[in-house]
Amino acid sequence: MSADPSAGLADRLLRASELHGDFVLSSGRRSGVYFDKFGFLADPALLRELAVAVAAIVPKDATHLAAPEGAATLLLAAVALETGLPLSVIRREAKAYGTMSQVEGYAPKRARVALIEDVSTTGSQVLAAARAIEEREAEVAVIVLALDRGGADALTEAGYAVRSVVSLRPDA
Repeated sequence: MSADPSAGLADRLLRASELHGDFVLSSGRRSGVYFDKFGFLADPALLRELAVAVAAIVPKDATHLAAPEGAATLLLAAVALETGLPLSVIRREAKAYGTMSQVEGYAPKRARVALIEDVSTTGSQVLAAARAIEEREAEVAVIVLALDRGGADALTEAGYAVRSVVSLRPDA
């Protein structure tokens, strides 16, 4: 395990979220370890500390923040409060009513977006969000993962800059 910016934060995130048992991951794979993101997203003090760590990773020239719809939006809101940057939420697909938009909030053309994800094992959800941002002619400046369980590999292979607060590599 490697951590940035501090081993103390990494240890607290892992203690708050690591569960052992027999779990089916969102990818459909089975695992003996599951990281319940709500263990750190629902704790105000830990969420604030994580938001500060993520904000430190966001490039100075980023103009906007975004996250895939779901629990990552809790972290997104906390980071937006830290940075003062406008945000958007990327839906899995465009909604069928109202604005009929896939990208909700602020992601104008030529925006430099820091895309935030809570836990990533395969990178598939955040990769789809990155592509939706690019379809709006905005740029993904960096993808920031609170807890990388291997998803950074696929994201890097797809050509994205990826930074993680905590990186774990599952046993082979």
